[in-house]
Amino acid sequence: MRTPVFTGNCVAIATPFDANGNINYDAFGRLIDNQIEGGVDAICVCGTTGESATMTIREHIAVVEYCVKRVNHRVKVIAGAGSNDTSAAVYLSLHAQDSGADALLHVTPYYNKCSQAGLVKHYEYIADRTELPIILYNVPSRTGVSFTAESYQILAQNPKINGVKEASGNFSLLAHTRHLCGDDFYVWSGNDDQVVPMMSLGAKGVISVASNIIPGVMREMTHLCLDNDFQAASKLQIEYMDLIDALFCDVNPIPVKEALNLMGMEAGPVRLPLCELSEKNHERLRAAMAAKGLL
Repeated sequence: MRTPVFTGNCVAIATPFDANGNINYDAFGRLIDNQIEGGVDAICVCGTTGESATMTIREHIAVVEYCVKRVNHRVKVIAGAGSNDTSAAVYLSLHAQDSGADALLHVTPYYNKCSQAGLVKHYEYIADRTELPIILYNVPSRTGVSFTAESYQILAQNPKINGVKEASGNFSLLAHTRHLCGDDFYVWSGNDDQVVPMMSLGAKGVISVASNIIPGVMREMTHLCLDNDFQAASKLQIEYMDLIDALFCDVNPIPVKEALNLMGMEAGPVRLPLCELSEKNHERLRAAMAAKGLL
């Protein structure tokens, strides 16, 4: 039986940039250390929140290598390696493997809008060419394609495919997946506002945007669920809904990088075509953070 890559809270870590748009490794190192001190169980680098879509291949590889070295085995490192080009996904996977990452996160191929058969072939091709466990990433609002439970069932037979970061918001899909795939195809929430209900259906934790600013809260929420104290976990989920909603008042990671900047974490700007928050959303975010004592 497979063991999950992690249980609990994994931060989908932001990538700080300087005023010139270059990667700010000093700030990145401090952010990594802050997350580990906050109790995260794992770090996911070069995912959506890390702005991998606007990184060059060279930058992507360098950021993964830096993260692995900075973490230095204190927690698990999951390297984003997804692409709409299967060969590019393999290339990024092999570099992540060589860097010492513990696992891979592979988003569904975007723009191509492949069939379910194409999805299965894509992931089997990657799994055949890397030794690391793979976490699938289902986020149809961004990619235009979603897994079916039946495709999960096929991929669950591959020992290198550990499970899925499920960000479709589709609880029927989650229930059918759990029914068809058994207990050793693992699911993690990809939505901070759905952690507790997903874990009540068997998810093992969350890959979290909110953890960038509240790592301790997200750890507590997930570990309460793992301890079957869903009543206490639900109270936390509800208590932090205003803040979580504010972190998604614009396209991720625009609000969370602004939140990090407000906290003095020097996350810097987002890269085009993303742009800064509107004044209205800035004030909404600031108010939500102030209400939780984060400013």
